[in-house]
Amino acid sequence: MKKTVVAITGASGSIYAKILLEKLLLAKSQWTDLSVVMTENAKLVWQTELNNDAFKDYPVKYYGTTDFMAPFASGSGQYDTMIIIPCSMGTLSRIATGISNDLITRAADVVLKERRKLICVVRDTPYNLIHIRNMETVTLAGGIICPATPSFYSQPKTIEEVAATVVDRILDLAGFDIKSFRWGK
Repeated sequence: MKKTVVAITGASGSIYAKILLEKLLLAKSQWTDLSVVMTENAKLVWQTELNNDAFKDYPVKYYGTTDFMAPFASGSGQYDTMIIIPCSMGTLSRIATGISNDLITRAADVVLKERRKLICVVRDTPYNLIHIRNMETVTLAGGIICPATPSFYSQPKTIEEVAATVVDRILDLAGFDIKSFRWGK
């Protein structure tokens, strides 16, 4: 049973966060706690990209970006997985340089120091050298950089199916048992 925190930042790619939350709710038997922290910019981007504010309707625990009393702000909270989706390059930069100025970066710092699983789903393209070096730093610290790069082996037909190829990969990386397209099967 997992304790998972999902952080949603203001980068483009709200569809990935939406599908991740929906799939995690379907996998409820595999987690004991699912917490969400979402930046104000993430809420605006979600509304712009998805034309709704359905993020308010998911039956999960929400925390504000300044709520340092959240259980995952400390290693004693024993959250084993943090997924930042989408992960803005600004957030990645602050994580890479150890700047814990909000709940997302503090929780990422905790996950890394406790040697637990941090998955940063970056979506920006192209990358500049600063981005690449920050990705290297987070990787060397134990984090996983998972670019939101869809696959097409499963021949997705809708934008949701395309985005789900990325989300399924993230859930695999996080150790969830999911049904997904598998190469060669």
